[in-house]
Amino acid sequence: MRNPLLVVSAVAAFAFGAWAAQGQIVSSSAQNRSIIKTDQVTYLFPAQVSVSAGIPTAVTLHFLIKQGLHINSHTPSDEYLIPTTFSIPDGAGVHLDAATYPPGTTFTLPADPTVKLNVYTGEFTIQARIVASPGNHQLNARLRYQACDNTACMPPKTIAVPIDVIAK
Repeated sequence: MRNPLLVVSAVAAFAFGAWAAQGQIVSSSAQNRSIIKTDQVTYLFPAQVSVSAGIPTAVTLHFLIKQGLHINSHTPSDEYLIPTTFSIPDGAGVHLDAATYPPGTTFTLPADPTVKLNVYTGEFTIQARIVASPGNHQLNARLRYQACDNTACMPPKTIAVPIDVIAK
């Protein structure tokens, strides 16, 4: 007959090992989720601009992409890829007359060197030409993009681009 204490100890050790392994799996998954939840693209500046009311005015918007990530340019290399776009909601007191996007850089996927993507990395700027009605406008513009790393893309995301537009 087997020693009951030995059997209980073996079962307890097995259960603890399974529980510890599950904790590691959850921990690894949680780490991956925390990467996705962090800001992939951050709006840097300007926080405030002064423009002449009713006159198209160029404003340079500065953004920073998290290290290790890239986003599709405004003119991605394939039609199924989501382009980066800047927009201003209707009724904001400020109208987007035009937006000029930087050219992307060519990025080759390490897993498939035949795939060439047109992307932004690091810091990039968008030249927005805006027209504002007279007054102070707390503009909540938007930047839509899709961030990817070397192996996967995250779901598309839209971030706020807060700018205080003073039009006189």
